[in-house]
Amino acid sequence: MGNQEKLHQMRQQAHNAGIQGNSKMTEAQLREALRKVGKGENPQMAKHQAGR
Repeated sequence: MGNQEKLHQMRQQAHNAGIQGNSKMTEAQLREALRKVGKGENPQMAKHQAGR
């Protein structure tokens, strides 16, 4: 799987998890935000914390 395809799938997962506006997030930020949401954190709070 290519990097672009992997990133697209991660963005889709983030969208499905409720993390809105993830188009400018890096792969590492997406991974961190998805991990936090998986542990029960609010999606927008996870996005904000992963962006730091």
